[in-house]
Amino acid sequence: MRQVFVFLLALMAMGHLRAAGQSVLHAERSSASDLEVGGELKGLPTATTRYIRYGDLLRLPQESYTASDDGNLKGTAKIQGVAMETLERLLGGAPAGTADDLMVVAICSDQYRGNYSREYIAAHHPVLVLKIDGAEPEDWPAPENGGRLGPYMVSHPFFRPAFKVLSHADEAQVPFAVTRIEFRRESQVFGAIRTPGDWAADSAVAQGYAIARQDCFRCHNMGVEGGTMAGKSWIELGTMAAEDGKRFRQTIRSPASVKADAKMPAHAEYDDATLDALTAYFRTFAGGTAGTGRGR
Repeated sequence: MRQVFVFLLALMAMGHLRAAGQSVLHAERSSASDLEVGGELKGLPTATTRYIRYGDLLRLPQESYTASDDGNLKGTAKIQGVAMETLERLLGGAPAGTADDLMVVAICSDQYRGNYSREYIAAHHPVLVLKIDGAEPEDWPAPENGGRLGPYMVSHPFFRPAFKVLSHADEAQVPFAVTRIEFRRESQVFGAIRTPGDWAADSAVAQGYAIARQDCFRCHNMGVEGGTMAGKSWIELGTMAAEDGKRFRQTIRSPASVKADAKMPAHAEYDDATLDALTAYFRTFAGGTAGTGRGR
């Protein structure tokens, strides 16, 4: 009997959460602090855009922790926010039979993107930050490179690399100035940069894909997928890799040595094998070759 009672309580809680998720979505923006959401939203046509007010986000289930290793913050800070898995559970609405394929994409005002697969969310539990040391976004500290951390940013209760490919270790995705969250099908997002053909997991092309999917895809785009912050598309990267491999490799390892005003971070830790893998992967896109769309 007690087990049945607990089960009924769990069902009621789930129902309240679903209702809360639907009630926070608004068709019109009310202020600049509203979070824009889109993609696959529960109960709405694909590609619908809705808005969530800051106060409504505060009413959703909250996470609280002290961050000590967030690169966007100096020292330690008390963080309050909504876990990505909570947002996905309340708001995400993948088509029937594709729930396991749903991922979260955080889009920033400068078109940088954080891509949160189910594996990443399970390993690192990213949180959409609402308060830092009790302060709301307008009172957050400024990032080192200027601008604003808000209206929203992403942080982690902790981060430990979950994988390593050659000399590329799993990286924390902690974008700031987040203005939009999308719930997307992973097979569609990452499928855009899947290279044609079946490659062994230990092949240079497959290793390059695994690295580029996490790193390069945040700032470079393949069509409508990926970030556009860098202003250089996947096809352009592929052409550079094929036509001037030396310059391509040097740009990755030390961007400022190729272009003095480069904003791309250096990857001095990448060894020759890692650069070989990225070069081999991007060369498959030279001449305008698109991904197969077949997913991971």
